[in-house]
Amino acid sequence: MKVRLFEIFTSVEGEGILYGTKTLFVRLAGCPFTCFYCDTVEALPMNSGTEYSLEEACKIINSKLQDKTYKVNFTGGDPLIQHEAVREMAKHVKSKNIPTYLESSCFDSAKFSEVVPFIDFVKIEFKTKDSEFVDPKHYSTLMENAFECLKTSVSLKKITYIKIVVSSKTDLLSFKELIKRIFNTISKTDIAGFIIQPTYGVAEPSLEQLLEFYDIVYPLYNEVRIIPQLHKLIGAP
Repeated sequence: MKVRLFEIFTSVEGEGILYGTKTLFVRLAGCPFTCFYCDTVEALPMNSGTEYSLEEACKIINSKLQDKTYKVNFTGGDPLIQHEAVREMAKHVKSKNIPTYLESSCFDSAKFSEVVPFIDFVKIEFKTKDSEFVDPKHYSTLMENAFECLKTSVSLKKITYIKIVVSSKTDLLSFKELIKRIFNTISKTDIAGFIIQPTYGVAEPSLEQLLEFYDIVYPLYNEVRIIPQLHKLIGAP
């Protein structure tokens, strides 16, 4: 089995419920999608990075792991593009008793189901229509896959949290409909957090907009948090 990796590095987790933790990031190459706020465009091409055998990739992970690392984050690109390799690398990391974390757009619930048994922390990301992740006619398919991923993660009792990136273009009504559907699908006790993440450097939402998004989620999940990308604020990769 081969895997194409863009980079492996240790840094501070800048997003989600585990922000601030020392993390080894395994960034896989390849993502065919088109979020307008993407901050890793260099890793999107499938021919970016370097191809390794699975054995070589695991050896690199071993060599890059630093003492007192909290977790290993499989990110991208989108790691589900190379889901079989992610599954095997996650198995390897778990054999070392280090927690695993999956950072994916949840675009394919079948691939997700193969990987998630070997993941400890799961971020379920729901893309808003304005994200430009997919064209409008494919958006409903994306949502169906994301909801299936959410149900799978919860059923397997993974530490699951939800993240939604919002921008100045995010429509309040569609956001409200999405939140309602989420909590009609799962219970608030099923998740470990709900993160509203503002875009950075492009179409940034105002404070007033962020508070409106917050107020929509709060009645259904009062542990909602607005968290920007910490690593950008401190100049970390």
